[in-house]
Amino acid sequence: MRLPTGRPALSLLAVLACAWPGLAWSASGGFAGPAIGPVPLEFILFACVLAGVALFHHHTLAVAVSGAVVISLYKIVFSPFKTGAGLAGWAAHLGHEWVILSNLLLLLLGFALLADLFEKSEVPAVLPKFLPDDWKGGFVLLLLVFVLSSFLDNIAAAMIGGAIAHTVFRGKVHIGYLAGIVAASNAGGAGSVVGDTTTTMMWIAGISPLEVLEAFIASGVAVVICGIPASLQQHRYSPIQKDAAEGAHIDWARVGIVAFILVAAIVVNVLVNTRFNAVSDAFPFLGAAVWGAILMSTAIRQPTWSLLPGALRGSIFLLSLVLCASMMPVEQLPAASWQTAFGLGFLSAVFDNIPLTALAIKQGGYDWGFLAFAVGFGGSMLWFGSSAGVALSNMYPEARSAGLWLRHGWHVALAYVVGYFVMLSLIGFHPGSQPRGITAPASTPPAAVAPAATS
Repeated sequence: MRLPTGRPALSLLAVLACAWPGLAWSASGGFAGPAIGPVPLEFILFACVLAGVALFHHHTLAVAVSGAVVISLYKIVFSPFKTGAGLAGWAAHLGHEWVILSNLLLLLLGFALLADLFEKSEVPAVLPKFLPDDWKGGFVLLLLVFVLSSFLDNIAAAMIGGAIAHTVFRGKVHIGYLAGIVAASNAGGAGSVVGDTTTTMMWIAGISPLEVLEAFIASGVAVVICGIPASLQQHRYSPIQKDAAEGAHIDWARVGIVAFILVAAIVVNVLVNTRFNAVSDAFPFLGAAVWGAILMSTAIRQPTWSLLPGALRGSIFLLSLVLCASMMPVEQLPAASWQTAFGLGFLSAVFDNIPLTALAIKQGGYDWGFLAFAVGFGGSMLWFGSSAGVALSNMYPEARSAGLWLRHGWHVALAYVVGYFVMLSLIGFHPGSQPRGITAPASTPPAAVAPAATS
C-alpha cells in the first residue's frame, strides 16, 4: 500500500487545516462532553477517520464503519447527543437522520443500476459521432454533465457521465478527469433547487429558486476552469474515440427506462417539495420513487442486479461518514458573511454538507447563491467530499485515493476559488430572504459586499 507523500499529502493537510478552525470554533457553547483544550474529543476522532480514509484508500470501508461504531459508542458513554444522552439519545438521533440516510442509500444503489442501463443502451457508443475528436470532446462531455445535473440529481449526472466516459475513452479514464466529472455534476446542481440535496433543503425552507440561481455564475466559471485542464489530462492519457463503435445500435427500450426513472425522480422531488413539504422529512420519497420506477420497468429490461453488492459497499462507506458527521457537536456557524460561506466550501470537502447547510439555514443571513455554490461545489475537492464522488468511485475504484485526487484534480480547488471570487466581484454578497420560521439572523451579519469592494 502506498501512502500519499509530498505535495498531495501537504494539500490534504491544507484542506483539513482550512476546515478545522470552523468546526472547533462552532462547537463552543452548549457542549457538555470531554474536550482537548477547546476542541471536543468527537472532532479528534472524526479527524482520525478522515485521515484514515485519505491514507488507507484500500481499506476505506473498514475505516469508515469502524469510525462510525467508535464515535457512536463514545457518544453513548461519554458525550450526550442533541437528542439526549445514552442509548436513548442515540436511538433518537438515528430516528432523526434515517430519512437522509435512507434516501442516500436508495439513490446510490438505484443510480448504479441506472448508469449500467444507460451504458448498455449503447447511447455512449454512438456519441463519438457527435463529439469533437480532440480534447474538446472531453470538455463537451463535462458540459453535458453540468447541464444534466441542473435538472437531475447530481449523483445521476455523475454516474451517466462516468458511463459515457467509460465507453468513449475505452475504459481508460484519468483520475483528473474523474475529478472533473464530479466537479461538473456538483457545479450543475449548485444553481438548481432540484440538482442537489443542499439546494433542495433551501427550497424546502422557503428560499426562492431565483436566489439560488445566481450560483450558476460561479459554477459556470468553475466548470470551465477545471474542465479544460481535466480534458487535456484525459486527452494525453487516452484520447476520445473518433468514430462511433462499429455495429452500435441504440436500445430505445433501455433509453426509455432511464428516462422513466429520471422523470419519476424529478416529478416526486418537485411535488414533495412544493405540495407536501411538511412531510418531506418523514419518508425517503425520492429514493422510493427511483426504486419504484426501476421495479416497474423490470418486465421490459432486467437491471444488472449483480452490481448491487459493490454499490452497497460504497454506499455503506458514505453513510458511515454522514453518520459520523451528524454526531459532531456543531451548534452554530460563525457569523454569516462571504468569508464564512467561502470557508464552508473547504469544509464541505471533508465534512458532510447536509448538516452544514441545515445550520446555515437555521442561522439565516446568507446570500443563498454563494452558500449553494460553496457547499455544493466544495465537496468536489476530495473524492469522498460529495455523494457524486463516492458514487463515481464505485465505478472507478482507482479514484479512492485522496493523494491522487488532490494531485491530479488540483484544478478543482483552483476552480472553486476563481469561481467564488468572480461571482463576488460581479454581484457582491447580499444577505437574502430569511428561511421559513426565522425572523432575524442568528447574529448580525457584516455589511453587504458590493462588487466594487473586491475589484
